Amino acid sequence: MRRRAPRPGADRPAVHGRRGPGGAGRCGGAQLVDAVEQIPLADEARAGYSRDAFKHWNTGLDPADGCNTRAEVLQAKAVQAPTMAASCKLSGGLWKSYYNGQEVNDPAKLDIDHMVPLAEAWDSGASAWTPARREAYANDQDASSSLVAMTARSNRQKADQDPRDWMPPLPSAHCRYISEWVGTKLRWNLAADNAEMDALAVFAHGDCAKTAVIFTPAP
Repeated sequence: MRRRAPRPGADRPAVHGRRGPGGAGRCGGAQLVDAVEQIPLADEARAGYSRDAFKHWNTGLDPADGCNTRAEVLQAKAVQAPTMAASCKLSGGLWKSYYNGQEVNDPAKLDIDHMVPLAEAWDSGASAWTPARREAYANDQDASSSLVAMTARSNRQKADQDPRDWMPPLPSAHCRYISEWVGTKLRWNLAADNAEMDALAVFAHGDCAKTAVIFTPAP
């Protein structure tokens, strides 16, 4: 059996680079109060949605390691690395779900949450994407906040809701959560409707106004 060390800063807020002139990556961003204004405003439509439209989990960043995206994310987010046996079977390890502060030592009790849920992404523009782009979105490990290891209970509670209807139960997680939600929407050029924008504005013009939103536009 072998262990994979967690990536540095696995439980820290994500920092992403923004593309500069000519497409070169560089560090950049905006405060939440300004970043929210960059999200396109549009009506949302659920018509035609199916989870099957977003192929996941695929073979991940390293097809040779035998791990799918879920397993790679679990290893990347671990506070203490799990043991990996044949066929990428994980056991042990330790994770902290930042949504509720709960510590989990059994990978089977964790879900991988799409920061912006698949149904919400569909409503917000992904319905017009190619299948390949939807697969890239559903397995996005190039932005560390796109996929979040969280308790199964929190994932069930969140479901496909946006911040108008669901926020992490831990109040201290709210600014981070909103900044990562907005960063994901901007990374993938996803829209928000008026109700969602109103919910984001509550945080953007409140205690989270100066929270940094730093992202890289998806290829």
